[in-house]
Amino acid sequence: MALAGELIIVGIVALLASAALTGLALRALSRYGVYDQPNARSLHATAKPRGGGAAAVLVVLALWAWLDWPLDRGDAVPIGAALILAVIGALDDLKELDWRPRLGAQACAVAFAVFAGPWSPVILGGEFAWLDRALVGLALLWFVNLYNFMDGIDGLATSETAIVCLGVVAVAAVAGLGGGLGAKGAVLGGAALGFLAWNWHPARIFLGDVGSVTLGFLVAWLLIELARSGALAAAIILPGFFLLDASATLIRHTLCGVPFWLPHRDHAYQRAVQGGMSHAGVVVRIAGLNLALVALALFSLAAPFFALVAAAAATVGLWTWLSTRGGDDQSLR
Repeated sequence: MALAGELIIVGIVALLASAALTGLALRALSRYGVYDQPNARSLHATAKPRGGGAAAVLVVLALWAWLDWPLDRGDAVPIGAALILAVIGALDDLKELDWRPRLGAQACAVAFAVFAGPWSPVILGGEFAWLDRALVGLALLWFVNLYNFMDGIDGLATSETAIVCLGVVAVAAVAGLGGGLGAKGAVLGGAALGFLAWNWHPARIFLGDVGSVTLGFLVAWLLIELARSGALAAAIILPGFFLLDASATLIRHTLCGVPFWLPHRDHAYQRAVQGGMSHAGVVVRIAGLNLALVALALFSLAAPFFALVAAAAATVGLWTWLSTRGGDDQSLR
């Protein structure tokens, strides 16, 4: 009970701090004209301040550092990598960077995360530990970018973060993994909810790259910690919809000869909005699936194979349904 109370407290502190700082960020970004302007590939009709995710990121990193203080190398490295990604994202929000130097800088930050600190294997150990690091690094690089791709309608990335973190907290508690992982999940989930108060449809402020990319990294890092603690199936299940929608869309574009760096509106969630569903309607449906995935992640502790099969079926089902709500994106024609 004491541990549950501590998780609730740190989660509420993160929520309140994130909500307060996001309000200040909204005023500052509006004053200095840092706006996301509508274009042919966006799904909003009016300019909105972007880059507000910096508020949630600062809260998370400060509280993570406090939870682990004094920091050893294993604690400091992911926080340092997240700060690097946040700076890259902030620069992109202020002055849109070319995709090549942006991706290169992200790769350097991810390489720092997996090679600069001590390493316990996620999948491969022993003489293949170097390969384990490399594979995790590639997965991290993809995850931070898919999070950015999936941050295309009001409230989606922040609600995803909150529910995935709820899953991390629940799995850590049931599996007896200790309070450290659960506390970090509570902080990240609380901060996401604090931002969601401003980002729910109609959004008053957007995460920007500083928010979506860095939150993607932090979520991925928690999932890596979950996997190396023995809950690999749960770590795969929890972000299932984001993994499927982003990966399937990239594969489809590649097969159609569309360069992966071109902006588009062809994700399932975007097609659903173009087909007439509201931002909130799409987010609520995905959130419902995500809550089911939390339950299946807990089930995976006892029956990982059956939980993975059920999670895949549920995720593919919603993804297929959303994909049929709207027409084809013009970039594929």
